[in-house]
Amino acid sequence: MQNVLLPRLLPRNLLPRIFKTVSRTMSTEERAAIEENFNVITEGKASILTPKGEKQDVFYNPIQQFNRDLSVTAIKAWDNLYFNKDTNKTPDLPDSNNEQSTGDSNAELENGEPVKKLKRAPRGIELLEGLSATGLRSIRFAKEIPSVKKVVANDLLPAAVASINQNIRYNEVEDNVRANEASCNMVMYTKKFDVIDLDPYGTVAPFIDAAVQSVRSGGLLLVTCTDLQVLAGNTYPEKCFALYGGVNLTNKDATHESALRLVLGLIKSTAAKYGRYVEPLLSLSIDYYVRVFVRVVNKPILVKNHMSEMMVGYSCSGCHAITTQAMGKKEERENSKGTMFIKYGLSKSPPIDENCKFCGSVHHMVGPMYGGPLHNAEFVNEILRINKEEHKDDIYKTRKRIEGMLTLAASELPDSPFYFSPNTISSILKLSVPSLSKVSAGLGSMGYTTSLTHAQPSCLKTDANWDVIWYVLKKFTELEKPDFDYKNCKSLTDKMIGYKIFANSTIGDSIPQELKDKLSFDKNETSGKIDKLRSLKIVRYQENPSKFWGPKAKPTGPPGNE
Repeated sequence: MQNVLLPRLLPRNLLPRIFKTVSRTMSTEERAAIEENFNVITEGKASILTPKGEKQDVFYNPIQQFNRDLSVTAIKAWDNLYFNKDTNKTPDLPDSNNEQSTGDSNAELENGEPVKKLKRAPRGIELLEGLSATGLRSIRFAKEIPSVKKVVANDLLPAAVASINQNIRYNEVEDNVRANEASCNMVMYTKKFDVIDLDPYGTVAPFIDAAVQSVRSGGLLLVTCTDLQVLAGNTYPEKCFALYGGVNLTNKDATHESALRLVLGLIKSTAAKYGRYVEPLLSLSIDYYVRVFVRVVNKPILVKNHMSEMMVGYSCSGCHAITTQAMGKKEERENSKGTMFIKYGLSKSPPIDENCKFCGSVHHMVGPMYGGPLHNAEFVNEILRINKEEHKDDIYKTRKRIEGMLTLAASELPDSPFYFSPNTISSILKLSVPSLSKVSAGLGSMGYTTSLTHAQPSCLKTDANWDVIWYVLKKFTELEKPDFDYKNCKSLTDKMIGYKIFANSTIGDSIPQELKDKLSFDKNETSGKIDKLRSLKIVRYQENPSKFWGPKAKPTGPPGNE
């Protein structure tokens, strides 16, 4: 088989080394020779080669097809909504076929003659996959996204770069995809891209500073973190703070949402140093990792919102109640001339005491982390449209899961951080689990809103505070079990959290009496939305493609392997 790699012409160091092969159609004989020695794995419109009967230095993980299918769809959505719009266009270029006629009353005239109009020429997407491994994702981007002009498939491991070159040649995408052997950060510090995709082993923290500077204004940054033991686990809070600048929410239902908010907080805080504002477009907790899609723009005036968009939380170690507080204030005011302006200020002291007012347990502080909306509704809806109208099951085999997960994401309350599980509440109170419909009906009858969450099944998000939640659940118990006496309940002792909740007569004191009078657990509009969404036949969790399908071990290589 003919070797298609060019000799190494540059010294081996951290500087980028671009590999380029001659673009030509591969003959049938060449393909047959390759396929005799390699397994061909097809995903989407791309195929990659893995050696037969040899140890894999660079591996293919089939469960990550959802990640790659979603990434292709998300870049298409970003392209449709944002790319080549205003700031992302090339400078004005003359167009010989676009002269305005003299009959146009709006035509600009010079010496009585119409001026030849200049129009902006759209350009192709320049994309970086910083940690490419086999190059599968880069090749899929080049073959499946029409607007992609150039993809740099980068990796520091020589074996990975060799694999990338081999796969580029086999897929005949030499004109669009370039293999690059270099430090990911070095590439980002020296070049600009419209889209950057970072999918590392573990944390993305070491790459964020370079990434937020490398992506062009209005560009898309795609980030994966697989270190959920740090981000969402019950240990290593000190490591989480060192990597992400915030403390994680441990031993609580909403720990995976906390992980998303910590990653977003890191990206936003890093970008703010350079006068760049980060807008979350889509933020998902998926299997064993989190994945966020954000848009980065050069708008220092929006960076002023950063303080008020960051928050800290106070988490009860006993009953799991969580109170959040923004790091800063943002208020709209009117000056003496009647002009509206934004006033930024400091937050007040913590809104809670050292001990929880519901059960008396101590509070733990979490954050700081991002406290705003996790998703952009327009962006999510465009992904759903592309997924439904343009993609087919034979190419995008996780299409149904994309539909299911993003349908739930689109339904989430945007301004209500964290969700709770009725299962957890029932375990605290030592009672049977109330249905999501009943809980949402009770909250809805009092004027509060609820939604499901994509991150965890059988959980609710709500704009009600925990005083309302505990009040509703206590009243539900009284209605469902009128003879229930917590003092004589064998499963409750006066030392247990559930006992303290039932014994606390101050729960509900902050709720106006007119709202208490409206409390009902009959079906209503709020519970109807929950029931309708739960009745949809949508797939949120992908079926296991094989045994032992989870995260693979990091491939071995020389020092500096990414």
